[in-house]
Order: sequence, then structure tokens, then C-alpha cells
Amino acid sequence: MCLAVPAQLVKVNGYIGTIELGGVRRDCSLMLVSDAKVGDWVLVHAGCAVQIVDENEAKATIDAFQELEEREQAYDRRQSTSC
Repeated sequence: MCLAVPAQLVKVNGYIGTIELGGVRRDCSLMLVSDAKVGDWVLVHAGCAVQIVDENEAKATIDAFQELEEREQAYDRRQSTSC
């Protein structure tokens, strides 16, 4: 399964953008969203920003990913104590 992850655009240098998510910064291509500007939230897949998204939508998606991670960790803890 492939996922696109929402991240905030913090720097633009031509068609290369710097995104930030959870305190981590990475560069990505802005070729598909050439109208993106600093402060926008973008969906990033395989190193490319593929769509500009609403901030509320981005934050809801991030919250959902965090909930999934917490549930997975809780499941792993239960599995390790049941052996």
C-alpha cells in the first residue's frame, strides 16, 4: 500500500520545497504543485508534493496516523505479554 503524507511547506527554492512534519524536514519536488507557497500543506508521496490540501484536512490525517501508531503499539505490547 502506498500513502501520501501531509506536511507543511516551510521553504521554496524553485521547484524544490522543504517540508516539515513532526520536527523533521525533507526536500521534495514541487513540479506537480508549482503554485504552492510557504505555509501551505501538501500531500507528499515518493518525494513529490502531489496536491495542496486544507490545513484542517492535513491535521486530521496526521491525527489519524498517530492514532493508528498508538493502537499498533498497544497491540504489540499485548502480544509480547501473552506469550
